[in-house]
Amino acid sequence: MNEKTAVIVDSCGDVPAYLAKELNIHVVPVHIIYPEADYPDGYNISPMIYERFPKEIPTTATPSPADIVDLYEQLKEEGYDHVIAVCISDRLSSTINTFRMAADEFPEITSYVFNTKNISVGSGIFAIWAAKMLKKGYSFDEITRRMERKRYDSHLMFYMDTLEFLHAGGRIGKVGFIAANALHLKPVISCDKDGVYYTAAKLRGNKKSKEKLYELVSGEMEDPTVPCWVIIGHGNAPREAERMKAYVQEQLPQAKILFTEQITASMAVHTGPGLVGLLIFKL
Repeated sequence: MNEKTAVIVDSCGDVPAYLAKELNIHVVPVHIIYPEADYPDGYNISPMIYERFPKEIPTTATPSPADIVDLYEQLKEEGYDHVIAVCISDRLSSTINTFRMAADEFPEITSYVFNTKNISVGSGIFAIWAAKMLKKGYSFDEITRRMERKRYDSHLMFYMDTLEFLHAGGRIGKVGFIAANALHLKPVISCDKDGVYYTAAKLRGNKKSKEKLYELVSGEMEDPTVPCWVIIGHGNAPREAERMKAYVQEQLPQAKILFTEQITASMAVHTGPGLVGLLIFKL
């Protein structure tokens, strides 16, 4: 029996539009809400986000059930009978529950809704991996079984230049925010195995931040010599991202760097400018 499998990811997975098109990944956008309009998330509106910082910090809203049901209807019409839906951590967003509810409306489509327990490219990398596996001829069952085993092969950390935006979004308390600012601390943020944000380190200033970020991320791998994919994300900080890329190429010659990109608007809202993120995904 021939299968036709679609891969879906929400825009918080930071899969670039050109790569989504190349790999036939369907991206469901989060909503970026300003007083004048509700914008669908994407790299094309990220420049506007940074231009309007810090005076204007928009809010975000998860995809609506209608957004996902409409996509399922489209996939059904196109003959898809299997879906792999890749979602950011259920501890950081309710999007995964919306996907599950939509999937229940289409029992004729076999759906696998994957809780990555991660954020940004730490989540989106699974959509990229699954799409590449489909192109190689692997079946829906083979891919989904392997995804369950690979959940903790995705290692992502972000160096953040400021806590202002996490504080504004309610993701850090007032006392912690004031103390960190007073001490000029720059946090390195990651997700634990439950998919919850935690502070992996606190750096003073940004001197040697790329070395420390690499040290922290590679330290999560059992064997840093194995083949891997690398993604570098940034928040309006292209020079710092390029420095990180050059450093990783020196340290991990066996790694394939998939891309270096600015993060989407939905991530930028909560992190602000100056962010540099490093993902290492074990193959």
